[in-house]
Amino acid sequence: MTGTDPTHPTAPGEHPHEPAEALDELAEAAEHAAEEVSRFGTPGKPFSRSPFLTGLVGGAGLITAYVAYQAVVNVWSMLLLIFVAAFLAVGLNPAVVKLRAWGLNRGLAVAIVGLAMMLVFCGGIAALIPPLVQQGDQVIGKFPDYLQQLTHNQWLHDLDKKYDIISKVKEAATATNISNLFGGVLGGVSTLFGTMFNALMTVVLTFYFLAAFDRLKSGAYKLVPASRRVRAERLGDEILAKVGGYMIGAIGIAAVAGVASYVFMLIVGIPYAYALALLVAILDLIPQVGATLGAIIVCIVGFAAGSVGVGIACVVFFIVYQQLENWIIYPKVMNRAVAVTDLAAIIGVLVGVALLGVVGALIAVPAVAAMQLIIREVAMPRQDQC
Repeated sequence: MTGTDPTHPTAPGEHPHEPAEALDELAEAAEHAAEEVSRFGTPGKPFSRSPFLTGLVGGAGLITAYVAYQAVVNVWSMLLLIFVAAFLAVGLNPAVVKLRAWGLNRGLAVAIVGLAMMLVFCGGIAALIPPLVQQGDQVIGKFPDYLQQLTHNQWLHDLDKKYDIISKVKEAATATNISNLFGGVLGGVSTLFGTMFNALMTVVLTFYFLAAFDRLKSGAYKLVPASRRVRAERLGDEILAKVGGYMIGAIGIAAVAGVASYVFMLIVGIPYAYALALLVAILDLIPQVGATLGAIIVCIVGFAAGSVGVGIACVVFFIVYQQLENWIIYPKVMNRAVAVTDLAAIIGVLVGVALLGVVGALIAVPAVAAMQLIIREVAMPRQDQC
């Protein structure tokens, strides 16, 4: 019976000595390692794990964590600027991609998108500032007449007689109190220049992110293991596309708010309708709270330049419209643009406002869309495999 007995060891010379060669290679590697170690000395014994040393290392870790926390707190405002700039760059990148599909290089495409943004921004300022300055002078010039009309109003007269409102307002509206309210002259100037600096830095960082968008994106994808990189790229590109869709939807909602406000102000006869409607549209880009800020401004003008009835009509209109926008228009548009359910959009915005304020409101819907995509494509398939 021919064959080899598996229990019988292979005699020397019968087969190639592959196991022996492997052992020789391991021995040589061990010798080289020993030589390397000997060049730098023999390793000593490990430190004893005494309770004192464990506590010392733990305390050092706590101190390091606290220092890192304080560093993040100190630069938090700048981190928010960077985050907002990156968010805007993601939203503008589809326009750059479209221009590149027409044969333009990325630098020229970014320059065209930036120039278009600056033209829109400057055009909005040019359309807003002159009417506000001209009509604002008219409001200031007629303010004594408005105040006199308000004091002659029977409803306000009864309130003033009962609660002494006008005298209290006059006592509170002193130059000293107003100066303290805005932090004094230096505080107001500092706030103004700080806001301008933050806006300028956000614009500059946005264009830097746009110029290096592909490089930053590919670098981020390289941090993912190669076996999962293709899937990560597809998921990431889908999330980035949702951010662009969100920005388009937000601009559409702001346009609807501006047009609706303009039509309403023309109907009730509120002056400065164009400037106020443009201001409402700009503020409405801020989810949830932006419409309220615009409504407050329009209602003040309605009470001052119109009458009590016009002012009450403004209050009623904006209360109804804001509810319509928050619960119907905003969720429907975002569901179509970002594929986020109505309930998820509302909850996301509320949580975002509670966590990060205006910035949280801006990123809430794209963040919810990203979470839904990850849960649907990553978490649920893993649960189905269990």
